[in-house]
Amino acid sequence: MRIIAGSARGTPLLAPRGMDTRPTQDQVKESLFNMLQGAWEGGAALDLFAGSGALGLEAVSRGAELAVLVDQSKEAAQCIRRNIEKLRCQAKVELLNCDWKQAVSKLAREGRRFELVFLDPPYRMDDLGPLCGELAAAGLLASEAIIVWERRTGTEKTLPSAFALFKQRAYGDTEMLLYRYEGYAKGENV
Repeated sequence: MRIIAGSARGTPLLAPRGMDTRPTQDQVKESLFNMLQGAWEGGAALDLFAGSGALGLEAVSRGAELAVLVDQSKEAAQCIRRNIEKLRCQAKVELLNCDWKQAVSKLAREGRRFELVFLDPPYRMDDLGPLCGELAAAGLLASEAIIVWERRTGTEKTLPSAFALFKQRAYGDTEMLLYRYEGYAKGENV
């Protein structure tokens, strides 16, 4: 696993041991960022289930102003910290070692907004509709923010109507879905 492109191109990354983390394969990551070309022009990125931090760190390497990487696992957080040091990008990356709800609450209190959000949760968490509703309600999503949902192929759940699917690709048992946040209609439940 490595950074594919940008300022840190070719830098190898560490991944946490065990089965709790599924690092995004390099070829899938490269394809994902190819899918993002023309749709994402930079800004702040949020990775709520960061694992090794590979997606958020790739975004920084490709021009993200800032990336917030969130993971509740202490081992994952240690791995992310080491990857941040290896890439020397401490000024552009913030690590939060907590669960996603605590991170959303903290970031909302700080008035943060993100143009790109990576969601690669554990497979047992296959309905991200409520999570995306919370991101929107907390004001964390910039206008037309892009949500990248990495999930197991064949999952039938979709995001709420405020999120429009604009690209989708499958890679074996992994599927990448790109949504654009279009906002909720007046009176619609978040």
